[in-house]
Amino acid sequence: MTLSSLPLVFLCSLFCVIFSSFCYCKSLSSVTIDSLRASLEKQEDFIVFSLIERARYPYNSFAYDPSFLGNQNCSFVELFFRETEAMEAKFGRYQNPEELPFFPDYTQPPLAPPHRFQNILHPPAASVNVSRRIWDMYFNDLLPLFTKKADDGNYQQTVASDLICLQALSRRIHSGRFVAEIKFRDSPQNYIPAIQAKDSETLMKLLTFTSVEEAVVKRVFKKAEIFGQNVNLGKNYVKESESKYKVEPSVAAKLYQEWVIPFTKQVEVGYLLRRLI
Repeated sequence: MTLSSLPLVFLCSLFCVIFSSFCYCKSLSSVTIDSLRASLEKQEDFIVFSLIERARYPYNSFAYDPSFLGNQNCSFVELFFRETEAMEAKFGRYQNPEELPFFPDYTQPPLAPPHRFQNILHPPAASVNVSRRIWDMYFNDLLPLFTKKADDGNYQQTVASDLICLQALSRRIHSGRFVAEIKFRDSPQNYIPAIQAKDSETLMKLLTFTSVEEAVVKRVFKKAEIFGQNVNLGKNYVKESESKYKVEPSVAAKLYQEWVIPFTKQVEVGYLLRRLI
C-alpha cells in the first residue's frame, strides 16, 4: 500500500499526530517563545503541502452548494466535516488543547480514556475561537485563488483535502493563544495596563513585530516555491499554458500576510483581554 492510496481522512489524522506540536507534551518551563516559533515554522511546511494537495482538484462548486444533498440542509463539505469531527472527537482528538472543531455542536465526549495533555492555557481565555472566520476566509477568499474553475465530480477527495487545509490553518491560527500566554507570563507588566483598560489597539501594537512578520511571509513564499515546483524532464514536456508551480508562491505568501498572521494576532488580543478573568 502506498501513501497516496490511504484514505485522506486517515492521512489527516496521521499528519495531525506528526505535526501537532508544542504545548501539551512539554513541561511548562520548557515552553518558550523560541520553541513556539520553531513549531510554527514547521507548521508552515504542512500548510504549504496541504494547499498543494488541494490544488490537485478543481474548485468543484457542487461540494459547497447546500442544495446538492437535497434534504440534508447542509452542503457536502459541511456534512463531511461534521461526521469526521464527530468520529475524531470519540477518539479524543479535541482533548488536545491545540485542536478546535469547526462544528463543536456535533461532537461528543471521547469513548477512550483521555490523555493527560499538558495545557498551559488560562481556562477563561482558552475559549477564544475564530473558526468561523477561518472557514469563511478559506472558501470565499483563498480557495478561488489556487483552484481551477471546473468540476470533476470527485467531491469526496475534494472535501477531504479541504479538511486537511482547514484543520492545519485552525491549528496555526489558534496557536496565538499559546503565544499570548507565554508573552504574558514573560512580561505581565507590559500587558496588564492595556488589559485592564480593555485597550485592544495597544495590545495589538505590543504584539506586532513587523520585521518578524515580513520574514515569515518571505519564508512561506520560498517554501511554496521549492515544494510546489512542477518538475519537467525537458523542453518537450513543458507546456506554455502550464504554471511552473502547483500553487503559486504568491498565494501562500498572501495567505500568511492577509489572513494567517492577522487572524493569529486577533486571537492573541482576544486571549489577553480574558487573561485576568
